[in-house]
Amino acid sequence: MPAVTLPYVPHRTPAKTTSADLEWADLAVIDLAKAKTPEGRAEAVIKARDAMHSKGFFYVINHGLDKAQNDRVFDIAAVPFTQVPPEETKLYEAKIKEAGTYYGYKPVQYWHIANGVRDRVEHYNHGTPVNRNVNLEEHPAAMRPFLPEIQSFIRFNHVNVLHEIERLLALGLELPEDTLIEKHNYEDKNNTFCRFMIYHPRPDEEEIQTENVWLKGHADHTSLTVLWSQPISGLQIRDTDGKWRWVKHIDNALVINSGDVLDLLSGGYYKSAIHRVVQPPEDQRGLDRVGVFYFCYTDDDVRLQPLMDSPLLQRVGVTRRAAEGQAPLMEEWRKARTAAYGTSDLKKGEEEGVEEEVLQGIRVKHYN
Repeated sequence: MPAVTLPYVPHRTPAKTTSADLEWADLAVIDLAKAKTPEGRAEAVIKARDAMHSKGFFYVINHGLDKAQNDRVFDIAAVPFTQVPPEETKLYEAKIKEAGTYYGYKPVQYWHIANGVRDRVEHYNHGTPVNRNVNLEEHPAAMRPFLPEIQSFIRFNHVNVLHEIERLLALGLELPEDTLIEKHNYEDKNNTFCRFMIYHPRPDEEEIQTENVWLKGHADHTSLTVLWSQPISGLQIRDTDGKWRWVKHIDNALVINSGDVLDLLSGGYYKSAIHRVVQPPEDQRGLDRVGVFYFCYTDDDVRLQPLMDSPLLQRVGVTRRAAEGQAPLMEEWRKARTAAYGTSDLKKGEEEGVEEEVLQGIRVKHYN
């Protein structure tokens, strides 16, 4: 059988990892290959449960794609920003405010960061609510040759990564292992999507005005976020002691973090992970920082309230962020958060360096 010839894509040589002496976050590492054995699975359940309960972050290794496949994904991820002319990107801009969706391009300088400075991040989002079918979307010409690979990559993230992690987290709550999978169907209507993203370097004066913060501290409004690790440092988590610590790159690993939806479904047992992006260390500055993400939502009709069938939650109790009986549906929450992020008028919170807003009856915090 002849080998499949993949379409040409310019190769990007990955940046060298930083040699800076940074304060790294201590995050658990979950090996999905080992988790296929009974002993490894039992260990992974405890690791995943404890990591999401304490920090909301962990790494995943041995997920099923090799280094060469990983590198090609990042090469393709750069195409929307390096091979598509500006006038064409405008034809595919997302209806963020109007429809509460990110599908298409988010242009640079859409979000306000601080002191009048706007973001330098651009992203291209894809994977429709109908079977995550990228062929049902309009795409720039330069992206079209890669749609079959993107489709396969989306399915891999959903079935091979997301569902495997959800099994571990459901078992951690002492629920049947398919409990969370049934709320995150691949075929049914939800707005889980894949994102290719690029951070462009900022002028020095903007770094001063924002104290080097590229994206303010926040929790994702998803259930889980899958970030494909890349070597340019910048991601930080707000650790259990309130300090910001850097997330270290692990080659061909995934960085998994919990979002507000998982927090709501677990009654606060699985924490919303607070994180931000800052200027890279000195030996990595001036470089475009390309990212690959898979943002996971439940199906649109899921009510975001605690899973009280969980024996663990019955024992430890839950924290409800919305009044009982008033929790929003996934669709309501997603659209409200998407439309408001980076554009709403935030109020000073009670905590130092925290701004707040209330969406769908839930208090949302943003960390400076």
